[in-house]
Amino acid sequence: MNDVLDLVSVEQYNRLFGLDTLHPLISVIDLNTATKRADYTCWQYGIYAVYLKMEKQCDIMYGRTPYDYQEGTIVCFAPGQSTEINLKNNRTRQNVLGVLFHPDFIKGTSLNRTIGRYSFFSYKVNEALHLSAEERDTVIDCMRIMQKELKYGTDKHSKTLLANNLELLLNYCMRFYERQFATRTNASNGIMDKFDNILNAYFDGHAAEANGLPSVKYFADKLCLSSNYFGDLLKKMTGKSPKEYINDKVIETAKEKMSVTEESISQIAYSLGFNYPQHFCRMFKEHVGCTPGQYRTNLRSGVGCAAN
Repeated sequence: MNDVLDLVSVEQYNRLFGLDTLHPLISVIDLNTATKRADYTCWQYGIYAVYLKMEKQCDIMYGRTPYDYQEGTIVCFAPGQSTEINLKNNRTRQNVLGVLFHPDFIKGTSLNRTIGRYSFFSYKVNEALHLSAEERDTVIDCMRIMQKELKYGTDKHSKTLLANNLELLLNYCMRFYERQFATRTNASNGIMDKFDNILNAYFDGHAAEANGLPSVKYFADKLCLSSNYFGDLLKKMTGKSPKEYINDKVIETAKEKMSVTEESISQIAYSLGFNYPQHFCRMFKEHVGCTPGQYRTNLRSGVGCAAN
């Protein structure tokens, strides 16, 4: 078995599985019709891929973390990503449908300007998109329309129609992911609880003073999530971005310190991870409506700030 595959083109993928290439930059694939088997442990993607896996025939790993998918799920990959594949059988054909496209395909289209908003391409761990039967049919319909267009032949409308239908597919995936965030509440609440615990521990201890203000990636890594997935989940659960949520914690911790300690404003700023107290003061005023010094003075006098 070969170890590493650098997947750089749609044609290369089709050649590996014995599939026809109808367009050099985009392909709708059905591995039920594969005539070859690609035995690679590690795949490094140079193209985009959206796979609809109708049954579980392999384990997909990112590092040491398994991708959370079973039957009837979508997994997505973007250029620059790599993944480990552990096949569970020796079958050449697999019950997998998909769309693969090279970044060059969307150049000059509206999708090229919006591809960054489909953050699920960077969901690296833990969450595949679990589809209902109706959602699965919608995805398959989108793929079939693109396949028909590819078989129709190339004319001046082909690229626009293919790109529009590809964008439609990605928009449906976005909708279905948002539904999943809402319906898989136990898993989502568990992640939120862990995040709150890690966040509280960071500022209640000495980590902030020693290491500075934490990044979104710091917490995503602790939760074994990609930054994009973590951000989208938090936005869905709280209405706030991770940065906003972390900043709220910073402000609340600062208020608590000002109310129960005699530490100077500079000492509090350093303890929260700020390199410069003036940066802390600026952020505090933006959130609370007054400077830290004014807040402490007003707090002791029982006046308070207008925006706190």
